Amino acid sequence: MAFTCATGKSTEKNRPTGKHRKPGRFERTTARAAGVAALTATGVVGTLAAPALAAEPAAEQTGLIPVVTVENSIVDQIDAQAIAQERAAAEAAAAKKAAQEAARQKAAAKAEAEREAKERAAREAERKRLLSYVAPIAGSYVSTGYKSGGAVWSSGSHTGVDFHAASGTSVHAVGTGTVVEAGWGGSYGNNIVIKMNDGTYTQYGHLSSIGVSVGQTVTPGQQIGLSGATGKVTGPHLHFEARTTPEYGSDIDPVAYLRGHGVNL
Repeated sequence: MAFTCATGKSTEKNRPTGKHRKPGRFERTTARAAGVAALTATGVVGTLAAPALAAEPAAEQTGLIPVVTVENSIVDQIDAQAIAQERAAAEAAAAKKAAQEAARQKAAAKAEAEREAKERAAREAERKRLLSYVAPIAGSYVSTGYKSGGAVWSSGSHTGVDFHAASGTSVHAVGTGTVVEAGWGGSYGNNIVIKMNDGTYTQYGHLSSIGVSVGQTVTPGQQIGLSGATGKVTGPHLHFEARTTPEYGSDIDPVAYLRGHGVNL
């Protein structure tokens, strides 16, 4: 763009051209800034004398301070981002550890609950077993009933029942109780009397052998002896009685007794 002076002639023609042209203000400032930046990079600026630097334009004119400020701001942002990432990683690790511990505690609590449940079930099953009753000889049947008459019995009638059994057949306690007699019982031959947990008594007679002793605790189905033909008897079998006391003459119906305790005869 050409400018016109007071004479009306263009001033463009009066400006020097080519290599003799004087650098403009913008060109000088840019050159100085580039020089200072280069010197700063090489460390030369630090060795320059104060008067020489005083001749240079203000830093604001070179644009160096804005550049340093921007660089510091970026470094601060990077540091803040690194700190935030480190904190987030630590929090994630802590959360993972807490979750693992919670899962471990939950699994341990579940295992403990299952163990306790199994123990309760086992105790309940054992309690029921101890309260249960069984037949004195498994798979057998009553061959002579209660109160059957005949001269063979001194009382005139049968005070118990006979279970069919060959000699040497396993004889079991019908329930939980304590042995109060184990030995020779006169007409009963080798016999066992047990005081049951409900306060009643059971007797097992004509045994070929005795496998328990007085004071011993027995449980339902436990083998206490073997059947035989000892005492006043015509052949091998098991004589079984239920009594209200351990003494002869306090007998009650053995079949009704067993059925009343859940035994299927």
